[in-house]
Amino acid sequence: MLSKFIRRSHMYLALFLSPWLLMYAVSTVVMNHREVFVEKYGSAAPPYEKERELTFEVAFPVGANPAQMARQILDSLDLDGAHTVARRGDGTLVITRNDLLTPRRITFVPATQLLTIEKIGPRTNALLERFHRRRGYATGYGFDTAWAVTVDVVIVALLVWVVSGMWMWWEMKSTRVAGAAAAVIGAALFAFLVFQI
Repeated sequence: MLSKFIRRSHMYLALFLSPWLLMYAVSTVVMNHREVFVEKYGSAAPPYEKERELTFEVAFPVGANPAQMARQILDSLDLDGAHTVARRGDGTLVITRNDLLTPRRITFVPATQLLTIEKIGPRTNALLERFHRRRGYATGYGFDTAWAVTVDVVIVALLVWVVSGMWMWWEMKSTRVAGAAAAVIGAALFAFLVFQI
């Protein structure tokens, strides 16, 4: 009964993990061979392109900090979501809107009330790298948190996958020698590379 449960868990976890593993596998290939994209495009990351520029009349609450100002600007533009903000010495706000598909940089100059919105155009390698590096808990946004939770579930599922795979290997007596050899060779190669790099 336990054996059947472990085998089924291993199988269903593999099916559940498929989208995440595919995304991490393909994005890791892209990151590992970044020079191919640099050679093709001139850089790994695509440049920002001006989307629009406008006069943006806004009244911030007294004592508003850059984070509050950024949130107000993004709300006004219907671009609310995960972002970072920096304030330059002249008071200019630079907001990086971390949208997975279309990242944007919003620059607001209070002195002239000029607001510039730039976006990163579509490029597969950049999209995959954003997927790979996406984090969620710190943003405070629900979907980012949901993404972070699913990544944690995938991590736990991978650990269960490893343990259940070891269980199945040990249970199948005919594979014990070959399995032990594979485990020892894998561990030795891992240790060797860790100490060399």
